[in-house]
Amino acid sequence: MIIGVPSEVKTDEYRVAITPAGVRELVAAGHRVHIERGAGLGSSIRDADFMATGATIVDDVDELWGESEMVLKVKEPIESEYHRLSLRKNQVLFTYLHLAASRSCTDALVSAGNVAIAYETVRMRDNSLPLLTPMSEVAGRMAPLMGAHHLMRAGGGRGTLVCGVPGVAAANVVVIGAGVAGLAAATLAVGMHANVEIFDRNLDRLRTVDHHFRGEVETVASSAHAIEESCMLADIVIGAVLVVGAKAPKLVSDDLVSRMRPGSVLVDISVDQGGCFEATRPTTHSDPVFEHNGCIFYCVANMPGAVPNTSTHALANATLPYTIELARRGWRGAVMADDSLAEGVNVADGHITYGPVADAHGLSSTPLSSLL
Repeated sequence: MIIGVPSEVKTDEYRVAITPAGVRELVAAGHRVHIERGAGLGSSIRDADFMATGATIVDDVDELWGESEMVLKVKEPIESEYHRLSLRKNQVLFTYLHLAASRSCTDALVSAGNVAIAYETVRMRDNSLPLLTPMSEVAGRMAPLMGAHHLMRAGGGRGTLVCGVPGVAAANVVVIGAGVAGLAAATLAVGMHANVEIFDRNLDRLRTVDHHFRGEVETVASSAHAIEESCMLADIVIGAVLVVGAKAPKLVSDDLVSRMRPGSVLVDISVDQGGCFEATRPTTHSDPVFEHNGCIFYCVANMPGAVPNTSTHALANATLPYTIELARRGWRGAVMADDSLAEGVNVADGHITYGPVADAHGLSSTPLSSLL
């Protein structure tokens, strides 16, 4: 199979979808890997590093898309890339898609008639998300760092030191969602000596979190009233809510924000899925925050892109086994052999095959089994 890896074009996105080690594995299995010139530079991976393990460097990105039977990316195609989706029939696109938050990308993929497999909806039988987990860990660990920076006066916040000092209380950090990202955020916040509360609807999950932190984190059953009470006293609120493949629920209203401490910081890890704060709108690493109702919102839609060397290697480690199977068996054979990968198919042959995406846009879905 010819596998293409283009440069990411989303603003401030520096990751790349494969590493030289991944290229070596694919080439050893008899496949050809074409990489756009300079695609790895943002992740500190040189073209020469890719070439040394067997990749072919391509200058013309349209040529790369047109020749590749499978395209590996990190982020969903943006408008400037939509025309490339139709350059080759029966092409497989394997990347993060977050289609529930983008009608335009959904329509473009359906019109192209190819196969779009989303990293974030590949789901194991135990409901774990193996391809979302590494980036959730990165974003979760970054969230308290970004919150602490913008809580300082120079970062636009109220001028509070997150860890406090003797005689002065540490900051209050509220984490909404006790999944992978929320747990990672709480871990860093505890390490920064903040006062941490974590919310979730799943009481068994909260018991696990309580055991993990040995009582250092206050676990709270999520409800509108409980979230409101804690946010009113919070210095940093981290939204880490995930409904797999669907839009995130809005849990922090504008009215609530208006009653929070002026200069507090809200970090929305869920922004890729529409965000869990009412005021959320995507921002970028070069312009990461905006002020709303007296508070600072950090809503960067590709948080792991700020640490691309770490993120690229973490992501590629997780995706490579699936990439190898897709290349070896073809997409139909691979998804028929692996139920978890089948969960990742969002669009195929002009049909939406993932129900939550169709529901998000008021469209109909087609069972994947009917297309196999």
